[in-house]
Amino acid sequence: MRSATTERGGSGRPPSPPRSAPRRSRGAPRSAWPALGVTLIWAFLALFLVYPLLRIFYDAFSDDAGRLTLQNFVEFAGDAFYVRSLVNSLVLGLATVATTSILGFAIALLLVRYDFVARNFFSYLTLIPIISPPLVGVLGFTFILGRAGTVNVLLQDWFDVAKPLNFVYGMHGVLLVETLHLFPMITLNVVDALGKIDPALEEAAESVGARGWHKLRTITLPLTTPGYLAGALLVFIWTFSDFATPLVLGVHDLLAAQAYLNIVQFVDRRLFRMGLVISALMVLLAIAFLIAARRYVAIKDYSSLSYSRIARRRLRALGQTATLAFLSFVMLLSFIPYIGVGLASVGKGWSLTPFPLRYTTQYFERVIVEAPKYIVNSFLYSTLAVVLCIVIGVPIAWVLARTRLPGRDTLDGLNTLILAIPGTAIGIAYIRAFHFDLPFVGRPLTSFWIILPLVLAIRRLPYTVRGSYASLLLVHRSMEEAAASVGATGLRSFRDVTLPLIWRGVLVGSLFSFMTSLQEASAVLFLSLGGWETIPVGIFSFYIAGSANEAAALGVVLIVVATVSVLVINRIAGTRMGGMFG
Repeated sequence: MRSATTERGGSGRPPSPPRSAPRRSRGAPRSAWPALGVTLIWAFLALFLVYPLLRIFYDAFSDDAGRLTLQNFVEFAGDAFYVRSLVNSLVLGLATVATTSILGFAIALLLVRYDFVARNFFSYLTLIPIISPPLVGVLGFTFILGRAGTVNVLLQDWFDVAKPLNFVYGMHGVLLVETLHLFPMITLNVVDALGKIDPALEEAAESVGARGWHKLRTITLPLTTPGYLAGALLVFIWTFSDFATPLVLGVHDLLAAQAYLNIVQFVDRRLFRMGLVISALMVLLAIAFLIAARRYVAIKDYSSLSYSRIARRRLRALGQTATLAFLSFVMLLSFIPYIGVGLASVGKGWSLTPFPLRYTTQYFERVIVEAPKYIVNSFLYSTLAVVLCIVIGVPIAWVLARTRLPGRDTLDGLNTLILAIPGTAIGIAYIRAFHFDLPFVGRPLTSFWIILPLVLAIRRLPYTVRGSYASLLLVHRSMEEAAASVGATGLRSFRDVTLPLIWRGVLVGSLFSFMTSLQEASAVLFLSLGGWETIPVGIFSFYIAGSANEAAALGVVLIVVATVSVLVINRIAGTRMGGMFG
């Protein structure tokens, strides 16, 4: 033992100091950086999310003198028209959830559990309806199914139908448009949930005699509840907050439509106050639905470390025919908006005729050459919004996946809450929260175009967070620990080890944020001033002004950009929208 000690320490040189001492002294200042980053994240969310919401609640619960009161809500409850609007909005939201659930579940089960001709082709087509905003979809429907649209003209010419049929104008039309636009949300989430189900559970059920509908009802469907509720909540909130589709189809007695109409008028202060009350009520209802869903099942579990391989059953000839007929019919209805918008964007003389009499590119020339601001603004604002989403969202994902910091659950809750806040309400909240002169500037933030990227970043932040979070779950902590063991600081370990492994998830989430930012209409319509208009604002403005062809041309531009974004997402992810279709 003595000789061993002499060999290790008796070389004549003084013993070297412990390695940990200098590293600790150098690391002390660096340890402040994570705390500073978390503080900045909270400051950003507090300023651009919590504060606007609190401001709109204050406005809704106060009178003109600033005194807190419930009188505004009493007036709302005493107005039969507003109460009817509330009931209609709830019924429309629930009806849309029901119709999208039927379509979404049926398509998801066919794509996951069965093998048939053109299955991969239909799996791609299923994504298409969601790439354009409802505003573009409703324009396409009016061109094809409107009173003077293609279908009614053909019915009059071929079958001598004297009176045009009302396919789309009214509540049933809003339900049709929303259903065909939003059913992929249910399909994507249910397919994801089906992919996480262990096949052994269903095999065990079959071993005790549970087959067919009984196995589906008692085993399969309950296991998809987390994913299904996440999709159903998004469908409900999206329908609940959409005001452009109802207004185009002549439906005014809905909460979102009334919030928009009451805010944009500048004459009656009572109507303006009612617009604020409606906005606050929409946020409260959205929060209530979110809390109820999260209490029923933990919807914040968005990702899985692996997906089960499921053997698909080959359909027989009759089943193949029925499946192809069903999917083709649904896709045909879903593509009606694209056909209508495409024809209107290049057609001239389309009046009381099934199709345009002549074709031209002048509408594209007008919106691209003469009025390029819509396209330039959309790309500029959406790009800046994505940069903010990455700068804020990736650190949030790291905090959620890698730390146990105090307030982590609150941070996760705020990120999820963003999905539940109607765009109409957040747009109105920004008007109320930031319409005051800034110190040293003398102008309100609402008079600067930068407010548009800010509201878009807040609206689309969850997509970047969830894309990054899901990728972080796939990176084992041991890789980061190995980097730390050889002296890499936390920031360098993240830059050199973690980021190269999660970049696909970050990029996919960012691209999805970019695509949906381009489509955002509800929030930006309230904040856009002259020269700031985006593509959705331009579509709405052209249509209201009677220039439907220019609106259609902008719609085509938006559809093309969204389609390219989806293709890039699929290409980069290596799967279809996060491994959905297997």
